[in-house]
Amino acid sequence: MDLKQLIKKLEDMGYRNIYSWCDEPETYYDWHTHRYDEVRLVFKGSIIIGTEDEVYHLKEGDILEVKAGTKHWAKTEEGVCYLCGSK
Repeated sequence: MDLKQLIKKLEDMGYRNIYSWCDEPETYYDWHTHRYDEVRLVFKGSIIIGTEDEVYHLKEGDILEVKAGTKHWAKTEEGVCYLCGSK
């Protein structure tokens, strides 16, 4: 996947402060919230993100937007790399 094109896609969606992040296999983030709308765009591996309403299984190419204040958790099984941004 071309990271420059993926970053442009997120910028076109209104996201700023875009950076890449990678998590090792078996990483777990407990329930938390963010002050801003957040986006995750997976470009390698996969991640599971759960909210109080649904569980999302994201793989390469998938995007998830999480609204500010939404309680959520995340975990990896195989490891993951993704782009993050906020608005």
